[in-house]
Amino acid sequence: MVETNNNVKKTLRKYSFKALKATIKGVIIYAIYFILWTFIAPISQIIPNLQLMIETFVTIYIIFTIVEELTSGTIYHYFFNVGKALFVIGYLIGTLNGGIFGITFQNISLIVDLRIVLTIAMLLGLLGLAKSVLQTINYMSEKAEYTHI
Repeated sequence: MVETNNNVKKTLRKYSFKALKATIKGVIIYAIYFILWTFIAPISQIIPNLQLMIETFVTIYIIFTIVEELTSGTIYHYFFNVGKALFVIGYLIGTLNGGIFGITFQNISLIVDLRIVLTIAMLLGLLGLAKSVLQTINYMSEKAEYTHI
């Protein structure tokens, strides 16, 4: 009875530490967003729905970070890590409309070509995806080494 009580305490302590760590990471990411938004806010008057796009991205990214931290130590951690990398790539493609923006401001029509920036951002996203896949393979190979048949 005493041993199971200690196991329950250890498990509860482990998950509460994971929850605290996930909460701290989420708060730090939101604080970074909040600080950066003060610099980006003047641009949001020119680009419609910029704040909505950025807030949606930050919210989903924080959710992925929290779920990823809660599932650390399991294979699901790596699945959510791959999902987060794919989300970043997909969201960049979706919100940047292939890298070409057309903005009409008063009587001026402005077309901005961001394909090079989008390509660099996607390559960085693919680098994160490759890192996640390699971490998943490493995790599975370590698990296979410790399993005795």
